Amino acid sequence: MVVLTTALAVPAQTKPQSDPTTVIYDDGINKELRVATGNNLYCAGYVQNSPTFDTKLEIVGANEEKDRHVYAEGDEIYLNVGAANGVMIGDMYSVIRPRGKVNTKWTKKDNLGVYVQELGAVTVFRVMQNVSVAKVRTSCGAIMLGDLLTKIPNRESPRFVKRKPLDVYASSTGKANGKIFMARDNIELLGREQIVYIDLGREDSVNIGDYLTIYRPLGTGNIYSKVLKESIDNKEEGYESDRYKGGKFSNQAGRKKGVKGTGAVVTTEDAKSRRPEQLRRVVGELVILNVLEKTATAMIVRNATEIHTGDSVELQ
Repeated sequence: MVVLTTALAVPAQTKPQSDPTTVIYDDGINKELRVATGNNLYCAGYVQNSPTFDTKLEIVGANEEKDRHVYAEGDEIYLNVGAANGVMIGDMYSVIRPRGKVNTKWTKKDNLGVYVQELGAVTVFRVMQNVSVAKVRTSCGAIMLGDLLTKIPNRESPRFVKRKPLDVYASSTGKANGKIFMARDNIELLGREQIVYIDLGREDSVNIGDYLTIYRPLGTGNIYSKVLKESIDNKEEGYESDRYKGGKFSNQAGRKKGVKGTGAVVTTEDAKSRRPEQLRRVVGELVILNVLEKTATAMIVRNATEIHTGDSVELQ
């Protein structure tokens, strides 16, 4: 929990406050255990499908702009709105940065939307007619001039509950399934407590607090596309001498085809071609933190191995 004490001079435009403290990013530490807190809850980012952004509230200056162009906790910045726009001392805003349209091969959906980065929160402490001054109260990324401001979202993390051990052999539930199409900070090899974005949203009946299994088809996920060599045969590799001819049966050679066991060697790809298509490797589990129309923001809560961008997810 980040608690800010408000000991500021109060001119005419002052937001009335009944409590002497202002809480930003209340993560419920003193209430009950939550799955996600702090930056993983309020700075997770999201992919917005709606076509427009409100650009009226913008960061347009800073006291230190002559020396640097990025800002963080404790810095003072100028906003392009003031008393004429209804801004009052004590107003708090979330800092966001639209980053552009998401283009990815890891989805079958058209036009997922625009990725929006969440960078922190600011509090107004000085108001003039057409401009305000605010202090960066918490930051989870470099804040820059031109970043937009919006109301701090009212988010509540799913409560922590004890769950059964991850079942790495779990069968499909037959429920909604999609893909991890991107991760925060463009990370591609993922683990526990990292933020990811999936192509399931409200239109797929996904809700905050839902758990999803992360999986991939059995035998996929490595950098190699197939087995490079099927077997080691002593006759082929020179493991028998020219004089003694010790034998032709390597303990790493595959079986021979046919009911008589005299055909060609059965390869890995031969064997794979005869197994059920639904075989999969369960690699982890995630929980939904924020849901929009076509997409959702989620946090990985368990992993059995590394998780990749492009892995599939299925509602439990």
